[in-house]
Amino acid sequence: MPSRRSPRSGFILLALVVAALLVAPMWVYPIFMMKLLCFALFAAAFNLLLGYTGLLSFGHAAFFGGAAYVTAHAMKVWQVTPEVAILAGVGAAIVLGLIIGAIAIRRQGIYFAMITLALAQMFYFFCLQVPFTNGEDGIQGFSRGKLFGLIDLNDTMNLYYFIAVMTVLSLMLIWRIVHSPFGQILKAIRENEPRTISLGYSVQRYKLAAFVMSAGLAGLAGSLKALLFQFATLTDVAWNMSGEVILMALLGGIGTMAGPVVGAGILVGLQNFFATSGFPVTIVLGATFMICVLLFRRGVVGEVRHWLDNRKA
Repeated sequence: MPSRRSPRSGFILLALVVAALLVAPMWVYPIFMMKLLCFALFAAAFNLLLGYTGLLSFGHAAFFGGAAYVTAHAMKVWQVTPEVAILAGVGAAIVLGLIIGAIAIRRQGIYFAMITLALAQMFYFFCLQVPFTNGEDGIQGFSRGKLFGLIDLNDTMNLYYFIAVMTVLSLMLIWRIVHSPFGQILKAIRENEPRTISLGYSVQRYKLAAFVMSAGLAGLAGSLKALLFQFATLTDVAWNMSGEVILMALLGGIGTMAGPVVGAGILVGLQNFFATSGFPVTIVLGATFMICVLLFRRGVVGEVRHWLDNRKA
């Protein structure tokens, strides 16, 4: 699903997102907004791999949850500042992404997906057994501390604007990657890998680089989520989390910048709305996915773009 939008349209969209984030706390509960931003970044990181490189990973929860564990441990045990804890979490996700990516990219298609799922499950049982994660209890009950020793992140609005800035900067980084010569090669790999190889590109290196970048950004989302809720548990590394981020990308529209953000908004919104209703959330999510597959095969944003392109034609 190639992207035909110009860099200018992407910049306008980003400006609208920034404006919306500035006024959103006036009408929307800030904790909900921060959760939405964390998962929007997670979905955008995943979309960099699936939407622009064509690699379907079933193991991205390992990077998200692994970074959350490292960040929580650094804050509680090492008692470092938030920025150092986040850097430690992102660094751990990058190292994990390098290890899993180096093994997984040797295969393609369903074999690649199954290898990522298997390695992520191995990491899940690793987190279950090692002492520093506290098993099923997880790591919890730590203070958010002060950013650079100056800004108290225990204040809700300070934390909101910090997470908003980090998310916007990360989306800008993804946009820059996608619209760079490196991003064009990733799209070429997605569209026709044998032809890209015939042009002389080292496809394995590009795929590994995209995998590691996606893992690092997913790790940043996990670190921010741990900082927000002040805990990290096995839920963050479970295969369900990998399934949710796939669902977010598909609902919003893969291969688009706005799609993962919209998909995350739909999923997190439904989870939040039905959380206290007593109605099984999984049934709602399953029905939503079926409706989108039947009516919006390109995802919500993808269908809107397709409709606008047809009107211009």
